[in-house]
Amino acid sequence: MLKRTASRYSPYEADLREFRLVSSRAGALTAIVLVLAGVGLDYGIYPDHQLQFFVARLLVSALIGLILLLLVNQAGRHYVQPLTLAWLLLPQMMIAWMIATTDGASSIYYAGLNLVIFAVGIAMPMGLWQTIGFGVVTYLMYLAACLIHPDGLAQRAHFIVNSLFILFSIVASAVYTFMNERGHFHLIRLKEELARKNEELADINRRLADIKGQMLQQEKMAAIGTLAAGLLHEVNNPVNFCLMAIEVAMEEPQAKASPPLEECLVDAKQGMQRIQHIVSDLKTFAYRKPGAEVEGTPFLFEKALDSSIRLTAHELRGVTLTRELVPDTLVLGDEAAIIGVLINLFSNAALAMRKAGTAAPAIHTTARWDNHRLHVTVRDNGPGIPQENLARVFEPFFTTREVGQGLGLGLSISYAVIERHGGQLFAESEFGQWTAFSFDLPRAE
Repeated sequence: MLKRTASRYSPYEADLREFRLVSSRAGALTAIVLVLAGVGLDYGIYPDHQLQFFVARLLVSALIGLILLLLVNQAGRHYVQPLTLAWLLLPQMMIAWMIATTDGASSIYYAGLNLVIFAVGIAMPMGLWQTIGFGVVTYLMYLAACLIHPDGLAQRAHFIVNSLFILFSIVASAVYTFMNERGHFHLIRLKEELARKNEELADINRRLADIKGQMLQQEKMAAIGTLAAGLLHEVNNPVNFCLMAIEVAMEEPQAKASPPLEECLVDAKQGMQRIQHIVSDLKTFAYRKPGAEVEGTPFLFEKALDSSIRLTAHELRGVTLTRELVPDTLVLGDEAAIIGVLINLFSNAALAMRKAGTAAPAIHTTARWDNHRLHVTVRDNGPGIPQENLARVFEPFFTTREVGQGLGLGLSISYAVIERHGGQLFAESEFGQWTAFSFDLPRAE
């Protein structure tokens, strides 16, 4: 039952195989030494058989040595158990032959049989039934040796006593094997349990680190919200004054009679509105609620794209702009906020390509409908984003620009804007080749 239970634990089996291999190698080497050392016993007890037994010991040692070479070889690792049983039986066969050749049932060499049986139970990592089977085979060898001897079983007392000692050795070896196997199995289970607990602890540490990072980010966003609230109050008055002046200028006959002048005033108005939205975005970014209903009015994405290109014209000098839009781009949302997102994407792309010295810099914008949402992609042929930075581009305050060139909030705010529209802004890049930012907007019903 123990063996069937243990087979369900592959780590237990792997560990046990390695343990058996190492033990078998060490045991085989020890057996060679002991078999050869038995020459002293032959000299002291049976000097008449010394040469005969010495040849037998050399032969058995050589055979055990060959098996040891197989165990060292990679191919022998798959047959550890049968090879171990083979070299263990070699000394038993030799001892049984010595018993039959010398005094039969009264031969002192029966103690060698007991020694090997104990070695199997104590030193060799054999299974319970393998240990019992080995003991039974050993006893049968002893019985055969006694029967082959000319006196047969005439030395009845010696035969009975020696048989009982061999049987006692088998029982003791089997009990020790069972306890050893059970203890080893429970040790492996404890190691598995410890490894599982360590994995759980590592997972808890990772989650705690994530929670800590989220808390730090929330604290940063709260600070941004406080700053934005005060900034909004201070900026709104001069911005509103400028917007009123632009509105008055747009009503003048000279402005209406000159399309270029009227277009400049419209761009100036959108720029002032953008200032309002920058501060407003900072505030809403700090307190955004994912999953909230999309608010805004219908507008043409194509018009927002044109406005963003005009507002970043000075940064896009020398950059080839292309587009691939569907005929209908009417979406629902905050037009000024989306213009801000596009301005941020265009500005980042232009800066990265200019900094890397990209030859023939280009930005390609595509828009297509999919499941009632307009999917927009802005792709450049710039230097790309390193893999280690790609997952961090939307983190607040993360920037690769030099000090004084940005706070690292542009993409974070853009992410929040798209999130408020029920979509998601994500980045793709192949370092040294291209970068693409994609987002989606809801269709205006």
